[in-house]
Amino acid sequence: MASFLDSCWLYLITHFSDFQLASLGSFFLHESVFFLSGLPFIFFERAGWLSKYKIQGKNNTAAAQEKCITRLLLYHFGVNLPVMMISYPVFKHMGMRSSLPLPSWKVVVSQILFYFILEDFIFYWGHRILHMKWLYKYVHSVHHEYATPFGLASEYAHPAEILFLGFATIIGPAITGPHLATLWLWMVLRVLETVEAHCGYHFPWSLSNFLPLYGGADFHDYHHRVLYTRSGNYSSTFVYMDWIFGTDGGYRKLKGMQRESEGRQMEEK
Repeated sequence: MASFLDSCWLYLITHFSDFQLASLGSFFLHESVFFLSGLPFIFFERAGWLSKYKIQGKNNTAAAQEKCITRLLLYHFGVNLPVMMISYPVFKHMGMRSSLPLPSWKVVVSQILFYFILEDFIFYWGHRILHMKWLYKYVHSVHHEYATPFGLASEYAHPAEILFLGFATIIGPAITGPHLATLWLWMVLRVLETVEAHCGYHFPWSLSNFLPLYGGADFHDYHHRVLYTRSGNYSSTFVYMDWIFGTDGGYRKLKGMQRESEGRQMEEK
């Protein structure tokens, strides 16, 4: 397996420059993973498939979904791509490399774990700030246009928010200067996580059913369907920041009421 990965990576660094891989390559990878993981949830919603796992009974209109995709393409090419190109010298200066050998799995795992923890901490506070009245009205309300989220809505946001909260995602790699392969893996995992959190479905196989600290779709869906002044659930990946600072009280109360209702129904049967 290691030799296969080395061969694939050797092909990339032989045929493309560092700048091409770090900017254009990263952009292509991001777009591929994002749309391939997010588009199926639009089809599920339109076709009514897996409806028993859908968190909300409401559906988005086709026009709303198409508006989301159009704006996403505009933001990705107009904001994300330029940022990837401009940030390349910073990552390079901090030690990012693309040469062989590839990093060991221990290095990759430790760096990815650090990125998740740091991103969650910064995202939580940045997200809370965006829910201040003025910033919500003029910036963050764009993301909340979709009270019933779906996978692709995860990156639908005001350009200022894309830059502001995007800082939480890139700060970890920026200060550690990882191998480009590690950066790509981090990007893929982060995209899959945020698409899953906005997908609008809670499946029996959802990670939140197996990882106690993982938020997932059910946790974040509550954030979208409650009025912004009382929403809470500001974390991106994990739930402990909301638990520590008491910003998940409404969600916990709702889940407690649901458990009580389910318990009464079981007793009646």
